[in-house]
Amino acid sequence: MKDYKKYFIIPAEPEEVYAALTNPYTIQLWTGEPAEMSTEPGSEFSLWEGSIVGKNLEFEEGKKIMQQWYFGEQEEPSIVTIKLHPHEHGTSAELRHTSIPDDAFEDITEGWNDTYFAALIDFYEGE
Repeated sequence: MKDYKKYFIIPAEPEEVYAALTNPYTIQLWTGEPAEMSTEPGSEFSLWEGSIVGKNLEFEEGKKIMQQWYFGEQEEPSIVTIKLHPHEHGTSAELRHTSIPDDAFEDITEGWNDTYFAALIDFYEGE
């Protein structure tokens, strides 16, 4: 199991980024795919046609999202925490993803960089 931490600068205010990560209609705008998402702790979510699935754990509006991502049968839960901080260029998104299975690590980190946050940044840069 491996952990991953990285910061991304998104050219939008933290409240806007929070909405983009938690509102299923806004998620669809920047991913191009229908999404199942709720800010209800304990609710399940699904992004990118089921490529990313898990359970929502905790929310702090405009500031923090915590989720458990599913990777089949694994002993330790894989936890994703995204903290949003105001930044001079919009928002600094602090990503921490723990307990990533070794065989999925490269795909997951590429996905965070090249798909997930890249699409979100492109969405706001294109406005």
